[in-house]
Amino acid sequence: MTVDTVKQPNWFSRLAHPGFFLTWTRYLILPLAIATVLAFAVGLWFALVNSPEDYQMGDMVRVMYVHVPNAWLSQLVYGTMAVSALGTLVWRHPLADVANKAAAPLGAAFTALALYTGALWGRPTWGTFWEWDGRMTSTLVLLLIYLGIVALWRAFDDQLKAGRIIAIVTLVGALNIPVIKFSVDWWNTLHQPASVFTEQGPRMPPSILTPLLVMMLAFTLLFALLMLVRMRTEVLRRRADTLSRQAALAGGAK
Repeated sequence: MTVDTVKQPNWFSRLAHPGFFLTWTRYLILPLAIATVLAFAVGLWFALVNSPEDYQMGDMVRVMYVHVPNAWLSQLVYGTMAVSALGTLVWRHPLADVANKAAAPLGAAFTALALYTGALWGRPTWGTFWEWDGRMTSTLVLLLIYLGIVALWRAFDDQLKAGRIIAIVTLVGALNIPVIKFSVDWWNTLHQPASVFTEQGPRMPPSILTPLLVMMLAFTLLFALLMLVRMRTEVLRRRADTLSRQAALAGGAK
């Protein structure tokens, strides 16, 4: 006598289910929001009150506490989208294109802030708001890629078809990330080399490094919070669209 057994889905398959995603993320929103507010409170106190002025730039050095986290997130968010694109094309993960769509406007916002604060930093430091060097130009290209992806998502009514096309565009656009990262090493540029994450360790004193790291944590938590909220909203929106179509088909069949 044989007993048929039902194979239980693994954790990856369970995470792929939108309903399960809505369940477990519901309990993360409030803790993430609290952690984000606390991190910003501590970070801003360090950055605005408890960190010294720069001996050359004075208080303008505090722009760095916003510029560096946004520049970091401009690339991190695109890395998240590239992984999501692989999830769409390789693993057919039903939440992968949701993550891609949710992240694109956030990445565009962080990149725009990085460019704006970089211009504020550049004027007293280099004597110009903008210079067509490798880092600035490749970051501007990244912003245009983000905006193009956002526009593509809005151009398609069929989100499943859009997800596959945009996944390919995202992976092609990922070629720009190494250009941004290594532009200061490949070309003569106004930007200084990495000064936080280096093989020899940080190249700045703790009084400046501490608020910078706290602000990077705060902005990263903000991204995680907004990402979850946007993904949940997109899943619910797609559910509502499906129910509307089903109701329309049922009404037409009567």
